[in-house]
Amino acid sequence: MKIKEGFTLRTICGEHVVVGEGLAQVNFNKLLSLNESAAWLWEQVCGKEFTPEDMAALLQEKYDVTAEIALQDARKLAESWVEQGVAE
Repeated sequence: MKIKEGFTLRTICGEHVVVGEGLAQVNFNKLLSLNESAAWLWEQVCGKEFTPEDMAALLQEKYDVTAEIALQDARKLAESWVEQGVAE
């Protein structure tokens, strides 16, 4: 999977928010807010092809989390990004 072009992570008033930029994102009328770890993952995978397994490995490198929990969280986050239309 990959983050779609035109979506950028911004920090607004201390909150990590994904915003759509450009005409291609004209129908993106949702506000996608990310917590610290999700924002960090976004920064790590943006512009690259990645899998939930890649995201889980990154989580394990940065945080004290088991492989099972990391994969479970990564899959949930990846599904959320696809559902929100910011990744494919």
